[in-house]
Amino acid sequence: MVPLTLKVPVPFEYVFPAGVLCLGVDAAVDFERRNEPDNQARDKETGERMWVVRVLDLDPQAGKFGRTTEVKVKVVAPQQPVPPASAVPGYPPSIEFDGLTLTPYVDSQRCKSNSNCRSRMAYSLRADNIRAAVAA
Repeated sequence: MVPLTLKVPVPFEYVFPAGVLCLGVDAAVDFERRNEPDNQARDKETGERMWVVRVLDLDPQAGKFGRTTEVKVKVVAPQQPVPPASAVPGYPPSIEFDGLTLTPYVDSQRCKSNSNCRSRMAYSLRADNIRAAVAA
């Protein structure tokens, strides 16, 4: 089977060198089916349910150069991934992603017209699973 998009495998430590804290896990919404009772997005290749894991990037450089510290990573799984218990009471749990892939795309939302196009290269992240972070 030929993949529909380019998915580049990347080590977790390369994308998130300082680690991440899990802020939540939600069902990904398929906006074309938003009025249906079951409007959860499905993976186009496998048909599995898609989940959005919101994380806080702990890299001090994450807030610079227009980057955001909150990142969303899609996880394809039949059941909602459950974050591990936090090691520090009152703080979100520290997690890592297994099978992390990066998919590059052109973000053209900044294009107003052909003469004033400020599109940029962007990427989306997907993973196979989440797990408790390994202590460094």
